Amino acid sequence: MNDDQLLRYSRHILLPEVGVEGQEAILGARVLIVGAGGLGSPAAMYLAAAGVGTLAIADNDTVDLTNLQRQIMHSAEMVGQLKVESARATLHRLNPLTKVEPLALRLEGAALDAQVAAADLVLDCCDNFVTRHAVNRACVAHRKPLVSGAAIRFDGQVSVFDLRKPDSACYHCLFPEGEDLEEVRCAVMGVFAPIVGLIGSAQAAEALKLIVGCGTSLDGRLLLLDGLAMEWRSVTLGRDPGCAVCGSHHAATVG
Repeated sequence: MNDDQLLRYSRHILLPEVGVEGQEAILGARVLIVGAGGLGSPAAMYLAAAGVGTLAIADNDTVDLTNLQRQIMHSAEMVGQLKVESARATLHRLNPLTKVEPLALRLEGAALDAQVAAADLVLDCCDNFVTRHAVNRACVAHRKPLVSGAAIRFDGQVSVFDLRKPDSACYHCLFPEGEDLEEVRCAVMGVFAPIVGLIGSAQAAEALKLIVGCGTSLDGRLLLLDGLAMEWRSVTLGRDPGCAVCGSHHAATVG
């Protein structure tokens, strides 16, 4: 780090759990963020401010006026523009030292596989189960930590699936693909603006802890937020040995 970086990140460096070594790890990290909306906005902004070396941000949507109530990475003058380009402009103003790679596409197939393989960890900030499960499968295949968040109405949840560990659960263990799960969207159900900020910020915090290697992550736990009561609840998660994605039989098959 040069003198400017030492000063910029000094409040991190002062933390014994981070220090110079931890900040160097943050500067060298590549993080993939899937979704540049309500969750992706605070997550990306805190990761950029913290100095993450490269942020690859995937989203094929454009900024809409209805987004501005909660998607703080975007502004009124960016309505109609690609969210990833709006994100790049905002994050560059916030920290020009962070490299932002905008991916204006819905990640799937070979493109998703390549991006997950190149990343140190992945943040799932999307709003649909199809993408969530595709991202999870890629993270399992490449043994990459996945930080998952979701928010709707006044409720939110966040968890970590540290797929570098053989005993870690995956997203499919928690929400099996193909089950009759209700797909809820902010456009239909509404969302209280600060809830996505709380969950997205928690995702950023978990990502930085994983990069630095400090503290105890949410791996093996699902953190639930009731925003109306402002109460947090932690639920223990276990790996499903019969999971079709990360279970013992599947691991033996792909290994």
